[in-house]
Amino acid sequence: MKKSRAVIKLIVYALILGLLGYTAVFGVGADRSGSASSIKLGLDLAGGVSITYQVVGDENPSAEDMNDTIYKLQQRVQNYSTEAQVYQEGADRINIEIPGVTDANAILEELGKPGSLYFISQTDSEGNQNYTGGLTIDADGNLVTQYALNKTIDELLADGSVIITGTEVVDAQARAQQDQQMGNVENVVTLTLNDTGAAAFAEATEKAYNSGESIAIYYDDAIVSAPNVNAVITDGNAVITMGQGGAEEAQQLASTIRIGGLKLELEELRSNVVGAQLGSEAIRTSLIAAAVGFALVVVFMIAAYYIAGFAASLALCLYAELMVILLYAFEATLTLPGIAGIILSVGMAVDANVIIFARIREELATGKTVQSSIKIGFNKALSAILDGNITTLIAAVVLYFMGSGTIRGFSITLMLGIIISMFTALFVTKFLINALYAAGIQSEKAYGVGKERKTINFLSKKTLFFGLSAAVIVIGFVVMGINKAQTGMPLNYSLDFVGGTSTTMTLNEDMSIEDIDAQIVPYIEEITGDANVQTTKVAGSNQVIIKTRTLNVEEREKFADTMAENFGVDKNSITAETISATISSEMQADAVKAIIVSTILMLLYIWFRFKDIRFGASSVLALVHDVLVVLAFYAVAKVSVGNTFIACMLTIVGYSINATIVIFDRIRENLRDRRGSEDLQELVNRSISQTLSRSIFTSLTTFFMVAALEVFGVSPIREFALPLIAGIICGTYSSICLTGAMWFVFRTKFVKKAAK
Repeated sequence: MKKSRAVIKLIVYALILGLLGYTAVFGVGADRSGSASSIKLGLDLAGGVSITYQVVGDENPSAEDMNDTIYKLQQRVQNYSTEAQVYQEGADRINIEIPGVTDANAILEELGKPGSLYFISQTDSEGNQNYTGGLTIDADGNLVTQYALNKTIDELLADGSVIITGTEVVDAQARAQQDQQMGNVENVVTLTLNDTGAAAFAEATEKAYNSGESIAIYYDDAIVSAPNVNAVITDGNAVITMGQGGAEEAQQLASTIRIGGLKLELEELRSNVVGAQLGSEAIRTSLIAAAVGFALVVVFMIAAYYIAGFAASLALCLYAELMVILLYAFEATLTLPGIAGIILSVGMAVDANVIIFARIREELATGKTVQSSIKIGFNKALSAILDGNITTLIAAVVLYFMGSGTIRGFSITLMLGIIISMFTALFVTKFLINALYAAGIQSEKAYGVGKERKTINFLSKKTLFFGLSAAVIVIGFVVMGINKAQTGMPLNYSLDFVGGTSTTMTLNEDMSIEDIDAQIVPYIEEITGDANVQTTKVAGSNQVIIKTRTLNVEEREKFADTMAENFGVDKNSITAETISATISSEMQADAVKAIIVSTILMLLYIWFRFKDIRFGASSVLALVHDVLVVLAFYAVAKVSVGNTFIACMLTIVGYSINATIVIFDRIRENLRDRRGSEDLQELVNRSISQTLSRSIFTSLTTFFMVAALEVFGVSPIREFALPLIAGIICGTYSSICLTGAMWFVFRTKFVKKAAK
């Protein structure tokens, strides 16, 4: 590459960086598309719509029916945002909170009336028509399908004309499929019924098919569709063709069937537009933390790796800009944990660069030219980068498809971070280093020459390391047992996991959320003896919603007296209701299943790539170790376990597996090039020592970002950052001190034919 061409390429890159940076900050067009300010924000940062439904016709619904309804509603509202929350209020009410939207009426209209879906035969047992209608012309001259119901729903239920209700529908999805006769693509809605529904539907479709009748779908006091029956359906899997209807109509019908297929029928009790739970201060402090952490990472990379570190810093700028633009493009909903996760990912994004630069320095130390060292360094680092990121990507994909709520939102951010970081490290950094070299920066000193690192005998201390880890984990379980005996809970679960009391009151003046947190919350914390307090304002009013741990009668009275005495609140305006957890047991079960499946798939991938299941088993053991140690930290430090807990644990899983893969990649390489007289223990020690700088440097860059969150962040951010700091320290320790030792034990103790 000629010097002039290299300079031109660097200028073009600078222009692209500036253009994307402008887009990320200011956006494009009047709606500022692509900018950070246009990304959907969660309830904690921007507020949204709060809807309360009440069960119709059953004053004491069962806990099973309520939980089932909440879970299905959660699946439904995820179409609006992965951060939407659904939880129980009192005995027969359900709250839905959807961030990033401001029109409660539009949401109510789109959601429809839950739990009022019926499938009705066209004629009853005596041959009487249950409904009539067909194509008609509306006032605008359009052809529309309209039906009239000849009986009430109670009459239809009584005479057996209702084939099944929505509760027998397991799922309904809009799809596009090819018409086998015409060959064209048509929009359809697929239905999956449970065993009871399938049996009833088989009988009804046989009758309708033989008589040429249709089956109507009745929802919210109207027939929304009446498809003809073209075959007897015996397996509980039906397909509704939309005819002239498009994809939007298919989506609407599928959504209607899902919302109407709830076990309980609900009606709207109230709806509000609520303000941000944390206010603008949280965003401001998070941006400060991002700027400080980013600056520290850039300074460190340049100080440690010279011109290569400068190239990595330029690539890191592109990473941050692409992350913002793609979060907007994928319509991700950003919450405070999401911001923390992105800031954290900036620190982790340099990991691939650190691996590459260490390899380049090793090649320079052997006497190779700078240009040759750059090429070989990237090639040798490729396998570790790919394997480490693919294993984490596997976990992210599984979490997306099997998880729900905040778990799915986290997986989107994680997938984007992995893909962008791989792109910037393997292509952008390589492009920049080659361009800088061609531009004239060719001295070895500008890149740094690796020094021969003395091999440290880590494995000689493996018994000590194993014992120390076991002791920490045991202490964690002991403390959780003590906590359980003292408080009834092994960990300091927040409202997200255990629910609590939601108190609504009207203030005499309009106070900002920051003022409420500063002036009112301290009184509440004194009453509850607990710092776990969430505040929300109802937009356009002085009404405030305060969520705390469950309050008894005496505490509720003290709450009311304190608000009246100190803030002049009318005690009669204060209402309190018990609320359930926003992270339901079903969501927790989804998370556990997703983690188990992803762990198994990661194990299989590592087994496939390394041709040795002992690598996979050691990786999984190290992963479990790190999670248990951080869990012990939560127990001992009594850190609040809220919606950030799952994100924290998943981040640690990704961090742990990535760090382990780098060391195992070096062991695999050294096994291929094994020195004749070198025994296995010496080889493992040498591999760990060779990757020691990577392990420490990556931990430092990630630590810079998390430490900035801890110093500058608001309270919820600090509760997220502190366990992550523990996770970074633990992950560094386990990758250096445990993983190689565990693999060595598996290799030498459990397989007779293994080399020693």
